[in-house]
Amino acid sequence: MKLIRWISSSLWAKLLLMFIVLTSIPLIVVGLVSYQKSYTAVSGHSKAATMLVADQLGRDIDVLFEDTGKLLELEKNPQVLHYLFSQSDTYEDAKDILKTFELYRETNNYDSVLNITMVNLYGRGISERKGVFQINVNPLRNPHLQHLFNNSEAVLIIPPTDADPLDRLDGFQYPQRNVISIMATVKQRITHEVIGFIVIDINDSVVEQFCDDVRIGKTGFFYVVDSSGTPIFKPSALNQAESTLSTINLQPYLNTKSHQFVDSNSGKPKFVVFTTSEQTSWKIVGLVPLQEIVEEANAIRKLIIVSVLLSIVFAFTLHFFITARLTKPVQVLKNKMRLAASGYLEVKVSPSGRDEIADLGMSFNIMLGKVKTLLDQSIREQKQIRKAELRALQAQINPHFLYNTLDSIVWMAEAGKNVQVIKLVQALSRFFRISLNKGRDWISLRDEIEHVRSYLIIQQMRYRDILDYTIEVDEKLMDYSILKMTLQPIVENALYHGIKNKRGKGLIKVSVAEDEYLHITVEDNGIGMSANRLSALREQLSLQRQPEETGSQVSGGFGLHNVHQRIKLYYGESFSVHVDSVDKEGTKVTISIPKKRG
Repeated sequence: MKLIRWISSSLWAKLLLMFIVLTSIPLIVVGLVSYQKSYTAVSGHSKAATMLVADQLGRDIDVLFEDTGKLLELEKNPQVLHYLFSQSDTYEDAKDILKTFELYRETNNYDSVLNITMVNLYGRGISERKGVFQINVNPLRNPHLQHLFNNSEAVLIIPPTDADPLDRLDGFQYPQRNVISIMATVKQRITHEVIGFIVIDINDSVVEQFCDDVRIGKTGFFYVVDSSGTPIFKPSALNQAESTLSTINLQPYLNTKSHQFVDSNSGKPKFVVFTTSEQTSWKIVGLVPLQEIVEEANAIRKLIIVSVLLSIVFAFTLHFFITARLTKPVQVLKNKMRLAASGYLEVKVSPSGRDEIADLGMSFNIMLGKVKTLLDQSIREQKQIRKAELRALQAQINPHFLYNTLDSIVWMAEAGKNVQVIKLVQALSRFFRISLNKGRDWISLRDEIEHVRSYLIIQQMRYRDILDYTIEVDEKLMDYSILKMTLQPIVENALYHGIKNKRGKGLIKVSVAEDEYLHITVEDNGIGMSANRLSALREQLSLQRQPEETGSQVSGGFGLHNVHQRIKLYYGESFSVHVDSVDKEGTKVTISIPKKRG
């Protein structure tokens, strides 16, 4: 809030804000758009490049198995079929088959093929590595061979193990040998009956070397999983990658050929990309921290931030040089205006130059001169207006009081009540003598009390059965001066709005007390006012609204408002009439005014 107030009250701050808006915001918008575009392009390029590498490995694996798969044509070789179907082949027959294996190798350059093995349903087999051999158990006990026997058209690709599937049948293992095995059935040419199996062992170094050598970013790597998501090829030096692999969940994507996503399950987000080998159904998975993928985009973001900050610094510097000449004369003029607003009208501005600000300074000097002239004239007129207002307020006394009093005198004279007539006429004479008071506005408290006493004598003779009164004033207070016609309207208000509406006899009590001020109280035991009516009356007095012409009880009559306005007019805004009232119990009006000796 303080910053907003400072900006709204300072031309210098507004110009600064304008410079920042005009320079920084467009640059920030352009920077954000550029960053978004570059981020999308760079990160998309990095992700696409990673996907291409994974696809390339997938194609290499597919080509490897497509080429190696041509060796499965050996199952159609007559010598192979004869060897598997017959039980009486000689050593020469086996040697011919091995030469056939070698011929196939030389024709197609199968450097990655480690071994070719043929075995029939009775466990009799031949391989490049073992030669002729006999398996002591039923080959169909091997789950892979059992699956091929039941699905003769299938081709199985078995990921690396410590021994090939056939070795495990007789317990013989080659030490530390990891190979990829391609397995298929050998069928009789006419009946297509399964008579044996062919197993081709492939060197897995191509895939292993790829996982070891190919990196994504600085720390990213590739690994290969089987169709169930189990890793089968991993980098040799995993370091922390081993624990990372366990957090990557590929299960939702196993049925997807290729995909890329960001994994945030543990630690920093990681970018994961994979593709599927069509020949093996293995998935080649790339894993790299996302931060490395978008590293170039982050560098662009830093460049944009630095550019924006430098632009803001430039805007500030430019602002100081440009606005100094603009705001300094305005600041001087503002300070002069504040002095004038505080009441020092002798202040002058010494404008320099011919621009609008200099013209404003000269206009300010002319305005101050006219203000001083008008202020002196206004003071003189205000004094005259106050006197005229007092005369007008005093003239608002209800004329019915005079008419009713004269009617009472006539009625008493006709009834022969001469004593009462004399008393009433004397009281009326004193009342108007004090009211006129030779046109003076101020009278002593003694005369004001006498004025109220005369009024109450007149009203008591008229309302003998319902009105009683007491006046309690210390003699030492009688010489204080008071504004004429202060108490009588309040007493009249108590009579007409309080006592007259009460059943039985009412009492009006007038008292005066002092401390720092004079406190004059008029209290009655009339009908009082409800809380709502009292609140409405106080609001009217605080807003200085005139009462309705009907003199409703909510407004309290003209007299109360008359006195209230006159007190504020002559004594100041801090002095006024205060009203307290309790419904059905009475009303108390207190007037607090400064003490003033006559």
